[in-house]
Amino acid sequence: MRVPMKMMNSPRLLLVLGVTLMLLGIALPFLMVIKMLESTFILNFFSWGASVAGLAFGTIGFAMYSKGRRE
Repeated sequence: MRVPMKMMNSPRLLLVLGVTLMLLGIALPFLMVIKMLESTFILNFFSWGASVAGLAFGTIGFAMYSKGRRE
């Protein structure tokens, strides 16, 4: 499935994607700490990657949103 380029230029979509990934990056380690999920290298790496990607998407989305409001 290809995401149209017009959608990737939407600040709102990037912000929602960023917040979702950040929440996933918080929820997965929490579930590992309370022993609902087994802590594995793959899951730890995925959790860290989701958190970093969410931060990046959120920052880019916020920058695009504020640039659009200024113009």
